[in-house]
Amino acid sequence: MIIGFVGSGNMAAALARGLAGEVDGMLFSDLGSGRAAALAAEVGGEAVSSAAVAARADVVILAVKPAALDTVAPGLGEAREIVSVLAATPLERLREAFPGASVLRTMPNVGVEVRQGVICVAGDASPEVRAALGRIARVFEIDEEDFDAATAVMGCAPAYLALAMEAIADAGADDGLDPGLARELIVETTAGTAELLRRRSPAELIHAVASPGGSTEPGLEELERQGARAAFAGAVDASLRRMRG
Repeated sequence: MIIGFVGSGNMAAALARGLAGEVDGMLFSDLGSGRAAALAAEVGGEAVSSAAVAARADVVILAVKPAALDTVAPGLGEAREIVSVLAATPLERLREAFPGASVLRTMPNVGVEVRQGVICVAGDASPEVRAALGRIARVFEIDEEDFDAATAVMGCAPAYLALAMEAIADAGADDGLDPGLARELIVETTAGTAELLRRRSPAELIHAVASPGGSTEPGLEELERQGARAAFAGAVDASLRRMRG
């Protein structure tokens, strides 16, 4: 299967890095930024025009800004299958733009780059496309009305979690740990915590770590006192307001 990218920004790059070696070939185009050539050189592929992507690719990943949809759609008339990563662009709008193609609306997160992503999907896709996405992510079929909330949870959350990790590592470094070691410790701890949370609820894991009278308990109390839980909830709400605004 040959995958073509129309748009070669950050999310296209994450998807391409994850898919490198998993597909027969990749084609890249952009709207004049020069990113297509750089990405093709990085992951192996070819920088071509959008029209060439539509003509040669088995599936086109549409990764431009939503406002550019009307600009690029007329040149993609030969595309048979479209996978859209456009934010806030419903299937009805995409199907109007590409009446001759099957269309899958997706929202990936950056974990696809290391084949540990999450992708929420709605719409139509061939088994081959679904299999390719499944090799780089856990794929969740969701209702379209849930896309905004899902994006705030799985799309934006890597940045929120990275901020928390940075703060913890910086605190360790301030107390004398080598900064590189502090970062490595929190990265590996976070990876293990994620695996544990596949098996236990957050409440169970908190209870297991925060034994009465131990050092974790006052830390949790301080987080509650400073409103950490409310701050994370507020971050999700702020992201939702921007998406719906």
